[in-house]
Amino acid sequence: MNSSQAGRAAEGGAGNLPGIQSRGQHASSATQEGAPRRAAVLGLGIIGSRVAARLAASGWLVSCWNRTPKGLAGEAPTPEAAVVGADIISIYLKDAPALRAVMHQLAPALREGQIVLNHATVDLDTTHWLARLCAGRGCRFLDAPFTGSKLAAAGGQLVYYTGGDEDLVRQVAPYLRLSGRELLPCGAVGAATVVKLATNLVSACTVQALAEALAIATRHGVAAEEFIHAVAENFCGSPLAKFKLPTMAAGEFEAHFSLDNMRKDSVYALDLAAAAGVQTPAIAAVSQRMTELCADGLGELDFSALAKPYLAPTQA
Repeated sequence: MNSSQAGRAAEGGAGNLPGIQSRGQHASSATQEGAPRRAAVLGLGIIGSRVAARLAASGWLVSCWNRTPKGLAGEAPTPEAAVVGADIISIYLKDAPALRAVMHQLAPALREGQIVLNHATVDLDTTHWLARLCAGRGCRFLDAPFTGSKLAAAGGQLVYYTGGDEDLVRQVAPYLRLSGRELLPCGAVGAATVVKLATNLVSACTVQALAEALAIATRHGVAAEEFIHAVAENFCGSPLAKFKLPTMAAGEFEAHFSLDNMRKDSVYALDLAAAAGVQTPAIAAVSQRMTELCADGLGELDFSALAKPYLAPTQA
């Protein structure tokens, strides 16, 4: 299928994700003077597949591509094919090496006036590298990582951090609000990347602390449900604790945000700390722990699998 055909995103495996339409289907919510708008989504993992579905359901004509082909109807064979004719290119690739490789490959296919939004969590140097690459091709670029996992993506409840030109943020706001409930301006290009990595540092350290606390409490005879309630009523309670603690106690680690992705982000956060001359013993220890658990085969589980080593053998 070539780039003029419809893209369909997928959550995984063969088949079509509900909500993805072909470019021949008209929907007025994404039209300008009767012409449907076109988007390219690069990266069809947990988030990208769901964002593509929401865009198409809102009337955008979506082409898509994934580094590992999923064999889906409408999936472009190359990233170059996916971006041809796109007004907006949204990137949901896994990490900096993947992003650099893909963008270097498709750079000649970029055309002046296209808008490139990077939603992948990468290191700060890669964000600036991508901004320069886009400028060299006459494209407008926005640093736009997000917070939220697969349920938020499916429900249009992601929160996007934005770094870049304020006018561009205003221009793409209606597009981003098709998959997100809020946009949080952070400053210039790169600022959103820093905020995303810093907040993920908090999440990683928090879940490790929850795992340790849950293990201590339950091994001293406190029922897991009583400990979960105590955390909820304490100042240490949080939406993250409310979401993760029950599944951690039950030994359920279906991936909403994988341990390997959080490990990767912790490495980028450590790079930021080193560049700023900041000592970060907490995230350094948690990053090492995540690296070890990924080496033990837990990388594709949710990052709450930080609790898995503490579970009874029947749960683990």
